[in-house]
Amino acid sequence: MGRPFGIPVYVTPSWLVIAAIITVLYQPVVDRTLNLGAASYLVAFAFAVLLYVSVLVHELAHSVVARWYGLPVDRITLYMLGGVSEIRREAPTPGREFWIAFSGPLLSLVLAGLGFAAYFLVDPLTVAGVLVWQLWVANLLVGVFNLLPGLPLDGGRLVRAAVWKITRRPRAGTVVAAWGGRVLAAAVVLGPPLYALAQGFTPSVFAVLWGVLLGSFIWMGAGAALRAAKIRERIPRLRARTLARRAVTVAADTPLAEALRRMADADAGAVVIADAGGTPVSIVNAAAAGAVPEHRRPWVPSSSAARAITAGAVVAADLEGEDLLDALRAAPVPEYLVVDGEGAVFGVLRAADVNAVFAGT
Repeated sequence: MGRPFGIPVYVTPSWLVIAAIITVLYQPVVDRTLNLGAASYLVAFAFAVLLYVSVLVHELAHSVVARWYGLPVDRITLYMLGGVSEIRREAPTPGREFWIAFSGPLLSLVLAGLGFAAYFLVDPLTVAGVLVWQLWVANLLVGVFNLLPGLPLDGGRLVRAAVWKITRRPRAGTVVAAWGGRVLAAAVVLGPPLYALAQGFTPSVFAVLWGVLLGSFIWMGAGAALRAAKIRERIPRLRARTLARRAVTVAADTPLAEALRRMADADAGAVVIADAGGTPVSIVNAAAAGAVPEHRRPWVPSSSAARAITAGAVVAADLEGEDLLDALRAAPVPEYLVVDGEGAVFGVLRAADVNAVFAGT
């Protein structure tokens, strides 16, 4: 939809669903206040759009602060239940985590305050008056709701930052905040119906369904945060130098059987094909080589089971952690040529070996 501050903004089709629901639910309120008839649907739809503009501004605050701290932001996505800023790296300190998380609710509350002040400058019985009133209330709700203390909400990230600061362990902060999110999810699902029953009312079907939807979103987000924390713990184990398989270098016309024999004799784990000048040009793909029947391998050149080495498929042996991940994300291929500081072949890094580190195998 655009690139404010250079950050791509995407809107998923599910937004149309929530926009339609908001329009239908809000239209009677608009019509009672303004008596616009069918035109009240347009005003109600305008509110749905403005509401998600508020969500976008909220997410932009997260993204701009993250970029200020040098963290790459891939995109902002608006969907049925709100929005998400896709920040590629975790904040390096609890203080930065706090400000990235707090910036969104803070801006929403500032907009709510400005909207509240503006409401006294417009006629409440006009389209502008109705939209301004709803908009400041919406920003207030967005700001307050996101401050609730549980992941994946911003308040959960604030809890995470606080526990991280106290314990010096980011995963401990994630665990506490994620379980806070699960408690919050249960409260969102069970709280309103139990309150209604305690007051002698029958909870509406819509309220129950909306609570289940919102609670499910929070519960799944908390679970995803726990899984992501486990993955992040393994990122320091990623070292190109230790994960790379030793490789043997052969010419393109070397029979596949001979190349595999040399690899076995050298106790290596990969085969690199070089041109006449000794420059690596491709890597024998293990799956492709395995698909060649054994009786045909003496007659099949190694190059027929190889993938070309592109510019992005060459990584330095000294890369590790997030830097190594960034390099692999930039050019996703099954195998990477690992070179030392002088550009010589160090080995071959297979994407499957990286995945095994994350899987704990």
